[in-house]
Amino acid sequence: MTGCFISFEGGEGCGKTTHIALLAERLRGLGVETVLTREPGGTPLCEAIRGLLQFDAGGEPPTPEAEALLFCASRAQLISNVIRPAIERGAWVLCDRFSDSTLAYQGYGRGFDLASLRALIDFATGGLVPDLTFLLEASVETRNGRLDARYGTGVGADRFEREEDDFHRRVREGFEAIAAAAPGRIVRIDTERPLEETAAAIWCEAERRFAPFGADATHKEGSPC
Repeated sequence: MTGCFISFEGGEGCGKTTHIALLAERLRGLGVETVLTREPGGTPLCEAIRGLLQFDAGGEPPTPEAEALLFCASRAQLISNVIRPAIERGAWVLCDRFSDSTLAYQGYGRGFDLASLRALIDFATGGLVPDLTFLLEASVETRNGRLDARYGTGVGADRFEREEDDFHRRVREGFEAIAAAAPGRIVRIDTERPLEETAAAIWCEAERRFAPFGADATHKEGSPC
């Protein structure tokens, strides 16, 4: 049995980390093997790259070109060591960010040529594309409020969260363009709704798409869909 691969995308403070964890918890509660990972990160090497990219752990910020290459290097390692093996053994893989983020942040945000980035992504991924992508969206005010709450816990803003508003505007527009070009794969989710409603919308879409993968398990509790 082949597993399935779901990515979660969106700008800073959109709720990805919360909702990917909720979906993983529900799947595991139904007995579905679920691998939860993130980009950059997910292996020791990839976590080291995460420090370089988000917190300048190398002692200097990466150039925009190095940034794009480091993201793809981390992705190649994660796919080889975590994602492909999990899919091949029949697990569900949930990934917090994947290739769409490179196009949105380094393409639309930094202004790199999209065709060149896609070629780099294809090299790093070997053509692997998620079966389903949830693009989580919220207003600027809501996202800023969530980030403010996060910083209040003592967690410092990373290099991308510190970018200017115009950069984040370009990233949002990039995600919108990417979603418009792949409507069969990318499902836009409004996270302005209460947490429970948003989580239910994500669950219903996953169940609708992949019920044959685990039909008995997904329907045991009764479906709100």
